[in-house]
Amino acid sequence: MAEFEFQEDDDELFGAFGDQPIVTLAKTFGSAVNGIDALTVTVEVSVGRGAKTFLVGLPDKAVQESMQRIEAALKYCGYRMSRKRTVINLAPADIRKEGSAYDLPIAIGILAATNQLDGAQLSRYIIMGELSLDGTLQPIKGALPIAIQAREEQFEGFILPKQNAREAAIVNNLKVFGAETIKDVVEFFNGEKQLEQIVVDTRKEFAEQQEHLEFDFSDVKGQENIKRALEIAAAGGHNVILIGPPGAGKTMLAKRLPSILPPLTLFEALETTKIHSVAGKLAAESSLISIRPYRSPHHTISDVALVGGGNNPQPGEISLAHNGVLFLDELPEFKRTVLEVLRQPMEERCVTISRAKFSVNYPASFMLVAAMNPCPCGYYNHPEKECVCAPGVVQKYLNRISGPLLDRIDLHVEVTPVPFRELSSMKATEKSVSIRERVIKARQIQEERFKEEKGIHANAQMSAKLMREHCRIPPAGENLIKTAMEKLGLSARAYDRILKVSRTIADLAGTEEIKIEHLAEAIQYRSLDKENWAA
Repeated sequence: MAEFEFQEDDDELFGAFGDQPIVTLAKTFGSAVNGIDALTVTVEVSVGRGAKTFLVGLPDKAVQESMQRIEAALKYCGYRMSRKRTVINLAPADIRKEGSAYDLPIAIGILAATNQLDGAQLSRYIIMGELSLDGTLQPIKGALPIAIQAREEQFEGFILPKQNAREAAIVNNLKVFGAETIKDVVEFFNGEKQLEQIVVDTRKEFAEQQEHLEFDFSDVKGQENIKRALEIAAAGGHNVILIGPPGAGKTMLAKRLPSILPPLTLFEALETTKIHSVAGKLAAESSLISIRPYRSPHHTISDVALVGGGNNPQPGEISLAHNGVLFLDELPEFKRTVLEVLRQPMEERCVTISRAKFSVNYPASFMLVAAMNPCPCGYYNHPEKECVCAPGVVQKYLNRISGPLLDRIDLHVEVTPVPFRELSSMKATEKSVSIRERVIKARQIQEERFKEEKGIHANAQMSAKLMREHCRIPPAGENLIKTAMEKLGLSARAYDRILKVSRTIADLAGTEEIKIEHLAEAIQYRSLDKENWAA
């Protein structure tokens, strides 16, 4: 419980000594964000006899410090702070309240309880915002999930800082008002001023922004086999690792992968925006995320930063990449513990962060694209430059990546440097929009195939049971895989991956059956499974 001392007398509120105390009570409504969902918080302000202020309801340090911000802001704007015994309760009191966004609802509650504001309409609005010392409102985190919860609980409107208004306004059937200062909010409730209602045509903006892609595959010269591999990965939702020397174009190719993925659906866009809203990653005045996210954390990242967590749990990079691409460049340079925590989220497509008193779930359905040099010097298997690594060093370098993690990566693709004649060629290359059309057609086939299966939308997500049903191959195909495993030294774990990838290749070709040529192409995408690859 936070306690604050004030020194003024109580005569104005209570009259002469011995009179019965008069207690005034005001209620405003805010919200607490848990994971990517919100819970309505009732801010109760009781002003009675005494000279202290108490803030209760499990506030964290940022909420406790709000009293100093509120007092300075009210004085600056010409209002007075209660000097009587004031009890502020954040209900439900057994849920921890975090962050500075409770400044505004607490301040409005104090003004209503001290009759400086007409509180008749307070129950119709959710109010959130951080106060500067001059009364200016600062942006908050989690505006979108708060707005969704406000609509579900049938609040009429949501008052919040202007910087977050467009983000909240994508929720229909809820009036969203963006305010610049606390004075604007007070005058709104007193009927002295109208706040501008922010209206966003969500579907129109969503449709317009989907085609604004920063990168395009037409920028890439050569590398047709790598483009083909990434097309297959995009069509089936497969994870992929690119192995090649420095400067071969691994990062350039990975950055362009989102441009050939199917456009976000409105539901996916809303879910993705909620995660970025909670993490405070949305730009000011932004609304709905309409392009698939692309996250590329540095290899010095910690496991908590990657999967999420902390004292006040926040989404990690894998959740920020939800419905998009997570690119891990220089994969062997990541700490082994960081890479190992990826394994479960890659299977479950969500991450659960557990603490003693609560747990938080964040979605984490992403495509993993990894890139690495074949050896420490970078020139193992290079067509022109010689590798200078000592014997055994290449294998030791590859062993930094565990077998279970590699087991979850379907395509292993060797990237070779682009010859000068292709770099200097003026020949037009295929644009991302053409590749995306083929990917969308393949994804539509998969959506139809898995329409009865909950949570499965792409070939990469198939279980062993579904593989037996949808990945039947002819006897000649079985002989081909058997020969490949014997001649190329492929490991046993490669078998399932080859079948899934060949299923995707068949979908891209528009055939129901998996043919020999589909299997043959899938087999060549297992470079790291070859026994003598790093010998």
